Amino acid sequence: MTGPFVESVIKVLTDLVPGEVVSYSEVAEQAGFPGAARAVGNILGDVHGLPWWRVVTVNGRLVPGHERRQTQLLRAEGVIVERGRVVA
Repeated sequence: MTGPFVESVIKVLTDLVPGEVVSYSEVAEQAGFPGAARAVGNILGDVHGLPWWRVVTVNGRLVPGHERRQTQLLRAEGVIVERGRVVA
């Protein structure tokens, strides 16, 4: 999986620092492709080694099916998670 979109998304994700949380739509926007939030999710599923746990829904909800692991990883970085949602 390559191309300008993928490369831009990877750059945004790898530039995130521990404790920084963004939404799928924020990643798409920062990568220069507003409206491509769903495609960001596809990249996270296809490209290994990206900090997927730092990406949540626009409402702050965690990734469905991965809530337990995502909560552990985010809390280890100092992020507050309550009831499956990042608390701002």
